[in-house]
Amino acid sequence: MIVDAHHHLWAAAAGYSWLDEPGLEPINRTFTPADLVTELSAAGVERSVLVEGGRCDPVEAVLLLGHAAATPAIAGVVAWADPAAPDLAETLAVYRALPGGELLVGIRAQVQGEERDYLDRPDVRAGLAVIGAAGLVFDLVVRADQLPSAARVAAALPSVSFVLDHLGKPPIKEGGFARWSADLASLAACPNVTAKVSGLVTEADWQHWTVADLRPYVSEALRLFGPSRLMLGSDWPVCLLAGGYGAVRSALLDALGDLPAPERAAILGDTATRVYRLPA
Repeated sequence: MIVDAHHHLWAAAAGYSWLDEPGLEPINRTFTPADLVTELSAAGVERSVLVEGGRCDPVEAVLLLGHAAATPAIAGVVAWADPAAPDLAETLAVYRALPGGELLVGIRAQVQGEERDYLDRPDVRAGLAVIGAAGLVFDLVVRADQLPSAARVAAALPSVSFVLDHLGKPPIKEGGFARWSADLASLAACPNVTAKVSGLVTEADWQHWTVADLRPYVSEALRLFGPSRLMLGSDWPVCLLAGGYGAVRSALLDALGDLPAPERAAILGDTATRVYRLPA
């Protein structure tokens, strides 16, 4: 089973204010489930995981779960919720009662927009424990400088399953490999953490990146996590800032190098299916 473990869908002028930033014009438009299915089919991808897109309100969950209910290719949804909210448990229950609620597999918050040690806050950690107790994964979308706090919270909450998005957003364009690698190693030491090989082209030079730019970071993730704790994601349509769906996917596959068939199968779908408990 081939799974795209990370993509988005959104509508223009529907609360995604971050899309108004200069340079994001290519993705500041509506992306529909039909658009997604076209890309998946062309790339031979059978299932996908739909992830919240930075709108940061519970209404988005209604839309995303509805898309999943109506689109067989979408096998799971990672919706937004505030881990520090006192009514978090009630929010999760509401999500699960929605049409498509049975396809809720995880929660994500925009931690990358918070202070460096946000994940060390007691109220945030209490909320992450609630998410884990609900049988849901928590996706970590963090900056590279937040990796140490991510490692601390993963070690403190071993019963919670964490998925690191975009390998922690390494500074590929700036060439900050050594510090990122050391911090990633601390997080990878936690067995309850898996990681997505995704979002790398937009951390590189959008116009001039090559597979050679990505390969050291992918190789390091392979070394630290191993194939059984890695999954491949397109980060479409964000990836369109640096390349089309097919081109980006091909580059990531190339960066993985030659792997035995079972290891390649893990990264291409088995890990995502297991960690997100995607339905058969």
